[in-house]
Amino acid sequence: MSAARRKRASRAAADASGLWVEVFDHLFASAAEEMGAALIRASFSPNIKERRDLSCALFDARGRMIAQAAHLPVHLGSAPLSVQAAIAAVPMQPDDAVLLNDPYQGGTHLPDLTLVSPVFLAGERRPSFYVANRAHHADVGGAAPGSMAPARDIHGEGLRIPPLKLVRGGRFDRPILELLLANMRVPREREADLDAQWAANRAGARRLAELCAEHGRAVLVRRAAELLEWSARACRAELALLPRGRFEVEDVLEVPGASRDGLARIRLRLELARSGATFDFRTTDDQLESPLNTVHAVVVSAVLYALRLLLPAHTPTNDGVLAPVRVRTRRGSLVDACYPAPVAAGNVETSQRLVDVILAGFDRALPGRLPAASSGTMANLSFGGHDARGAAFTYYETIAGGAGAGPERDGQSAVHTHMTNTRNTPIEAFELAFPARVERLDVRRGSGGRGARRGGDGVEKVVRFLAPVRGAWVAERSLAGPIGRAGGARGACSEAELALDGAPKRRLGSKAAFDAPAGARLTVRTPGGGGHGGLSPAP
Repeated sequence: MSAARRKRASRAAADASGLWVEVFDHLFASAAEEMGAALIRASFSPNIKERRDLSCALFDARGRMIAQAAHLPVHLGSAPLSVQAAIAAVPMQPDDAVLLNDPYQGGTHLPDLTLVSPVFLAGERRPSFYVANRAHHADVGGAAPGSMAPARDIHGEGLRIPPLKLVRGGRFDRPILELLLANMRVPREREADLDAQWAANRAGARRLAELCAEHGRAVLVRRAAELLEWSARACRAELALLPRGRFEVEDVLEVPGASRDGLARIRLRLELARSGATFDFRTTDDQLESPLNTVHAVVVSAVLYALRLLLPAHTPTNDGVLAPVRVRTRRGSLVDACYPAPVAAGNVETSQRLVDVILAGFDRALPGRLPAASSGTMANLSFGGHDARGAAFTYYETIAGGAGAGPERDGQSAVHTHMTNTRNTPIEAFELAFPARVERLDVRRGSGGRGARRGGDGVEKVVRFLAPVRGAWVAERSLAGPIGRAGGARGACSEAELALDGAPKRRLGSKAAFDAPAGARLTVRTPGGGGHGGLSPAP
C-alpha cells in the first residue's frame, strides 16, 4: 500500500473511531437521563419530583465519571469523589447499593444523599461500571426542619452517613434503614425517595446490560476510556488558546462575625500555562463556625463547570475535562473544611461564589468576553412543622434570580443559574402538599444591573404560612449585588422579611432561622444579574 493510501486509510479509521465515540457518548448519556426519569417518576417529595433537585451519572470501574444527565452541576462535578469513597470503603456485590452523605468522605452537604451501585457485565467477577444518583432530601434531621438552618457544627445540620451498604442483594437492609429514618423528619417520605433512588440505579444498570448484550463488554469499556480522552484533548486544546499568565482574584461571602467587616474571602490564583491550568485556592480564609464552609469536592465541581462553559457545546462532560488541570485547596480553609465544620450552605452558596471567582479569573485573561455575575445565590428557603391534623411536613426550595448580562445579550430574568439547574415548584403542587399559600410570585422588575446589556431581573415571592413553622432563609448578595463587567452596574441585593398583618415587618439577615405563627407572611426578593458594558453618555 502506498503512503498516500495508508494515510487515507488511517484518517478514515480515525474518523470512524471518532464517530463511534460520539455515538457512545449519546448512549451513555441517555442511560443517565433514563435514570433521572425513573427517579422523578418514582419519587414522592416535591423537591425531587417537582423541582428535580437530583442528578444521575455513569462511572467506570475506577469511579471516573464517563457520562451524566443534564442535571445539577454542583452534584455532578463532585459525584466522582462520592463514588470513589464508596468503592474504597465497601465491597459491593451484584444488586447492592451504598449510601453516603458525609461531606468529609466524598459528600457535599448532608441533605444530598448519594446512592452508588456496581454494574457487573458478562459474568465478570468485578464491576465493569458503577451507576450513581444524588438527591436532595427535604430533611435529614438536625436542629431545624429542612436541615439547612445555620448551625455551629456539622452535628446541628443533620445525620451524617459514611459509606454504608443500604441495599444487599436487591433488598434494603431494614435495620440500617430504620436507623436512618428514626433520625429524619417525615420518615415515610424519606423512605419513598430512597426507594426511588434505588429504582433509578436499577434502570441505569439495566441499560448498561442491554448495551453490553448488543456491543460486548470490551467495546463498552474501550469507548468509555475513549470518551474520557476525547474530553481531555478538547480541554487541553481550549486552554492552549488562552493567554499564558497568572491572574489573582477574590470575592466575598457574608459571614457575620467572620471578620471586622463581616465578610469571608475566597481567593484564587489562576495559572494558565502550556501544560494546562492550575486553580489555586490555598490563600482563602480559614474555615468558620458558619454553614458557608464547603469541601474540596464542591471546589472541583465548580472548576469542572466553569471549564465546561469554555468548551464547544458538543464536548462530552466527564472526568476527562479535569485531566489538564490541577485544583489546589488548603485543609482547614473555607473551601476545604475539616470536621466538625458545618457545611450546609457551602454546597449551595459558596459553590455559586466559587463560580463567580473562577469566571472573574477567566475575565482577566479574556477581558470583555465573559458575562457579568449572575445572582450569586441559590436563595434557600426551608421550613417545617405540623399541620392541623398533627402530620409532620418539611419543605426546601431554591429560588431563581437574574442571570448576568453578556457582551452580546441581556441576561435572562427569573432563572436558576450556574451550579443549580432546578425548577420552580409549581404553586398548585406546593399548596396541595403544605399548609401554606403563595400570595405572589413575580419577576422583580428593575433588579438587573444597568449597562449596554442589562442584567436579568430576580424574583419576588410572598408565602403565607397557614400553620406555625420553624424555617430558615439562607442567601447571599444581601450587602452588595452581583458584580457587573466592562463598566456594567451591579444587580440589586437579596432581601427577606417576615410580618404579621398589622405588625411591623422584621428584616431577616442573609443567614437566618425563624419561627413564624400561622398567618405570618414571608417575602423574599432575589438578586438581579450584573450589567455588561458602560452606558453611552446622554447627548
